[in-house]
Amino acid sequence: MPSRARSRPEPLSTFWSGPGLVAGVDEAGRGPLAGPVVAVAVILDSRKPIPGLRDSKTLTPRARERLHDAVMADALCCSISYGSVEEIDRLDILRATLLAMRRAVEGLRLEPRCVLVDGRQVPDLPMTSLAVVRGDARVEAIAAASIVAKVHRDRMCATLHESYPGYGFDVHKGYPTAAHLAALRRLGPCPAHRRTFGPVRARLESPLGGGA
Repeated sequence: MPSRARSRPEPLSTFWSGPGLVAGVDEAGRGPLAGPVVAVAVILDSRKPIPGLRDSKTLTPRARERLHDAVMADALCCSISYGSVEEIDRLDILRATLLAMRRAVEGLRLEPRCVLVDGRQVPDLPMTSLAVVRGDARVEAIAAASIVAKVHRDRMCATLHESYPGYGFDVHKGYPTAAHLAALRRLGPCPAHRRTFGPVRARLESPLGGGA
């Protein structure tokens, strides 16, 4: 996704002043060549504010880990879901992301009255849902979701590295860095790679064929 503004999150009432619970939704992993996309829905507890919530991309890894643990401990509820590599290849990345977001909202222990989603599109949901551009830099609940999604996906990439150590997933997290592209050319795709993404598809169609 494009980079976000670096502003501190604004109050949720900027976007929703009605009654009932509000959930923030964000994802991590739309751009990588490998691994699932992770979507998270969070309903914060107004009685337990979490200082420092902001766009996960503006935080250090240590700060993200600390805030991830705070969200998991103090939010009213949090739900993590996925769009699998198979779903990404079958549906496309946007539809797989929206599917994962819908699953995350459906997995919440409490039902929100309104769902605020980072970006320009929202999943198909039965309750009021609003897209908030740069929402992870503007809405605390979306910022919380972005942090949990980023930390969770980074941990998944560390596990991928254990299964497929030649690709460096623990470093580049699946993104198309020079090192990742070099490993892809050398080894070919592994089962975690998204077959429909350009560099992976090109390697599959090359004379060298597939990999792990």
